Amino acid sequence: MERQIVHYDLDTFFVSVERLQNSGLVGKPVLVGGMSDRAVVASCSYEARRFGIHSAMPMKLARQLCPEAVVVRGDFDMYSKYSTMVTEIIEEKAPVVEKASIDEHYLDMTGMDRFFNTWQFSKELRSRIIKETGLPISFGLSINKTVSKIATGEVKPSGQQKVDIGFEKSFLAPLSIRKIPGIGGKTYPKLRQMGVSRIKTLQELDVMAMQQLLGENGVTIWKKANAIDTSPVIPFHQQQSLSKENTFEQDTIDMLLLKKVLLTMVDQLAFELRQGGRLMGCVTIKIRYTNFDTHTMQAALPFTSSEKVISEKVLQLFSKLYSRRMLIRLVGVKFTKLIYGSYQANLFEDTEEDLNLSKALDHIRNRFGTQSVMRGFALPLK
Repeated sequence: MERQIVHYDLDTFFVSVERLQNSGLVGKPVLVGGMSDRAVVASCSYEARRFGIHSAMPMKLARQLCPEAVVVRGDFDMYSKYSTMVTEIIEEKAPVVEKASIDEHYLDMTGMDRFFNTWQFSKELRSRIIKETGLPISFGLSINKTVSKIATGEVKPSGQQKVDIGFEKSFLAPLSIRKIPGIGGKTYPKLRQMGVSRIKTLQELDVMAMQQLLGENGVTIWKKANAIDTSPVIPFHQQQSLSKENTFEQDTIDMLLLKKVLLTMVDQLAFELRQGGRLMGCVTIKIRYTNFDTHTMQAALPFTSSEKVISEKVLQLFSKLYSRRMLIRLVGVKFTKLIYGSYQANLFEDTEEDLNLSKALDHIRNRFGTQSVMRGFALPLK
């Protein structure tokens, strides 16, 4: 039985939510992000994209490219609220749903054609999302995640597309290799140097040549170019938590030490999140006192993997939870409500330097190990 995978993607999600709050933004070039010149663009409208603006671009440059653009400070709490609304609508109707990011969902509709037409179902679900939330959304339907995601991208904004079974390779062939998920700033130049610009050329290359050039990633890219993708749709409830605990050799009341240990664990867990391409939506801290009484407190967060954002919330929770002035023997941090996604930083608070620092630290850890580099707060106490 051939799989039937639907990919839904909210169009310029942050901008669309802002336009629901302020209709005066409709039709105008809009930039969502931090307000300072050192901030970066979290999202931009299609009107702004015509000027060459894209997400993660320095806000200063974006303003230079489009002086008339309206800059709106992002509100991730509001975006999370609308994202949840969309998820609830989809989960009410679809049997298997993966929330891939704050604005993307995959649906596995395999075998459901015996009950209803999947294409018609997908169109009706899209109409319902638009009607109930006011948000524009696009979708693609095919036999796997890769083709469905690319199909969605090809009909944005506010479109829908079905790639019929058996026509996946011919659909992909004329498209730019940039359309393939996983081909980024480093891989693209290498392929272009080989004269590869269209997916059709990738399809015709020998898989071993791709492996020699790009390692296992080359094999993955070759498979995607040939419409081979067996990755499953993973329901939200199957996502696991991430956690760390530290039991002290001697029970302590040293506030500086306690906070350093908590923040170090946040740093390590956030790195694990990014390594797995995931975000978290809830953080819990644990305190175990010297008499073994154990207390926890949790708080919801906009989906993120930013140490900066999570650390601020952890310190707030610790200040509220620690009230007995008793020696502590254990502290712990736990991330839950994990989803797959790539909003790796708080683009409304972090500067371009913050983003580059996180990338640089992750690169060093990947190469030399997780303990090879630490932020200042995580340095051992003398």
